[in-house]
Amino acid sequence: MNTVTLITGGSTGIGAATARRLLKEGHKVAVTGRGPEKLTAFVDEQAAGTEVMALPGDTSDAADVQAAIDTTVQTWGRLDNVVINAGFSLPGTLTTHTPDEMRAMVLTNVLGPALVVRASLPHLKNTKGRIVILGSVAGVKYTPGNLYSVTKWAAHALAENTRMAVTNDGVGVTLIAPGKVDTPFWDSRGGMPEGPAMTAENIAESILFALNQPEGVDINHIQMRPIGQVN
Repeated sequence: MNTVTLITGGSTGIGAATARRLLKEGHKVAVTGRGPEKLTAFVDEQAAGTEVMALPGDTSDAADVQAAIDTTVQTWGRLDNVVINAGFSLPGTLTTHTPDEMRAMVLTNVLGPALVVRASLPHLKNTKGRIVILGSVAGVKYTPGNLYSVTKWAAHALAENTRMAVTNDGVGVTLIAPGKVDTPFWDSRGGMPEGPAMTAENIAESILFALNQPEGVDINHIQMRPIGQVN
């Protein structure tokens, strides 16, 4: 029986690399994203037939999240893993963000993961499945005036809070906190800063490592940087 995994923010970057890797492992993969065209194009590129499914929607919207979970389970009969990857950052600091921009980032980066956890847990308890939440090195190191850093601290707290709540139900929870990764994340921030960077595929391999742990073993936190990244 195929393992069923849902990935939020799955059309580009780390989400897309993870989807490709899990398809190679034989998973059935549902990917969510806000841009229907980009999401559909990504799915079509995989040429994986009924093994991959595009689910357009906003992870900060409870109805969209519930619909994605419901459609995945109705289509494939189960849900084994969720990879909570959707999120974004803003250039500048909280002194330059508008209140609406700040609200959007908090809703996507903090409320969104909580909604995915809430909607997926009944199914993951049935399958003794796993949750992977993408955090950031920014979630363990203070960054002056950076609201994205604040949202990632919250994501890290959500991961441990969730782990404590569901470990007795047999559900595993992993927080993966990457440093600099060469992805479209930097497009809205004027380009990637100079210096070493990891690839999205590097992070996907760590996600696969967490998901592939034997029954009874739970990797709780993976923090990773490219060699040469100091902060």
